[in-house]
Amino acid sequence: MNIAILSRNPKLYSTRRLVEACQQRGHEVHVYNTLKCYMDIASLRPGISYKGQRINGVDAVIPRIGASITEYGLAVVRQFEMMGVFPLNESVAIGRSRDKLRALQLLSRKGIGLPITAFANQAENTHDIIQLVGGAPLVIKLLEGTQGRGVVLAETNKAAESVIDAFRELRANFMVQEFIREAGGADIRCFVIGEKVVAAMKRQAKEGEFRSNLHRGGVASLVKITPEERSTAVRAARIMGLNVAGVDILRSNHGSVVMEVNSSPGLQGIEAATGKDVAAMIVSFIEKNAAPYRTRTRGKG
Repeated sequence: MNIAILSRNPKLYSTRRLVEACQQRGHEVHVYNTLKCYMDIASLRPGISYKGQRINGVDAVIPRIGASITEYGLAVVRQFEMMGVFPLNESVAIGRSRDKLRALQLLSRKGIGLPITAFANQAENTHDIIQLVGGAPLVIKLLEGTQGRGVVLAETNKAAESVIDAFRELRANFMVQEFIREAGGADIRCFVIGEKVVAAMKRQAKEGEFRSNLHRGGVASLVKITPEERSTAVRAARIMGLNVAGVDILRSNHGSVVMEVNSSPGLQGIEAATGKDVAAMIVSFIEKNAAPYRTRTRGKG
């Protein structure tokens, strides 16, 4: 097979591992900088070019699109879809997961456990949305934030009001969530491929920090997940429409709650914590499922 990887940095661990896995299984693989791809929007003849050459003969594309280039990245993935290329994750599904508010609305509609969340636009709603999530302590999140950036823990209602007012002054989109104190600064990352959790790790925040992201000093370790957590992770990925996803779960007093569904989950932490060759599992999934125009949307929507 001819497999394309969309990544701005071929030296990143996840990108390198995917290239290695493709090559070890006998596939031709090319890494394309997403921002350097340009599209030929021609009637009945969609195309993508890269460094002056038209990209042809691609059987599958693996999108590794950073949050800062989501809009352009989705356009490139849609173009591949319209060319009949099989996407590991479809553009519509990636778009759903990147829109944090939309993702929570979709998960809520299907009965997935979630932290109590509030969202409002007007300043006069500040007191009400704080009370909706049970008051302080509470978490305030920028909708565009990733890897723990743009996430603030407000210990008091007064502090929450100050942060909310500051975000509004910046015209930033944000949501307010209950703080799951009993999680103890830890979450569970479930790595879903297809209809199965293939690996799971516990991420523990460093002392004095509530965000467990590995990029913020969190420590990963092997964890045994419950049947409920396994089912929740698979359902969450399916609701988003993602074939591959990192589903972040908190253990709360009222059961498993999903914090986020990541469409481009990193491989370094999960492979190190579990010892599993997750990259090879991803390529195996592509081998079993890739076919021309085998997408739900074919670039539409």
